[in-house]
Amino acid sequence: MSDRCNAPVGVFDSGVGGLTVAREIMRNLPEENIVYFGDTARVPYGTKSKDTVLRYSRQIIRFLKTQDVKAIVIACNTASAYALEDVEKELDIPIIGVVKPGAKVACEATHNKKIGVNATEATINSGIYSSYITRQDPQIQVIAVCTARRRRMVERLGDI
Repeated sequence: MSDRCNAPVGVFDSGVGGLTVAREIMRNLPEENIVYFGDTARVPYGTKSKDTVLRYSRQIIRFLKTQDVKAIVIACNTASAYALEDVEKELDIPIIGVVKPGAKVACEATHNKKIGVNATEATINSGIYSSYITRQDPQIQVIAVCTARRRRMVERLGDI
């Protein structure tokens, strides 16, 4: 596409949860057009290997590039954890994930130096949230649990 300014932003997730990210992009940047890809055929990514998530991410990115996107947002925590570092080296357009911005907001929001991370097993096992959070503030305690254990996490954290 010759006029990159008018090109859409590509957003992808392993399902439909990334629509919340797309909604925030539209709310904050109303002039931007969005191309959304929800990989509902292969959801969930959280139980897949890193190699599989990387392969899926590359396939979706190839599709989004055929749509002449000017940037890509990986709206999936697992794909952000498993694929972002590799694919950003391969692209000639900006690509961002949701983990780093999410960790930044969590660090700014905590009042008791505790942050609960409720995510897929793959995202938790990658350690990416804990890494980003403790780099910003080593005093913050990260309590990371898989989605199925959400209730216990809330009980453990108490009043955040």
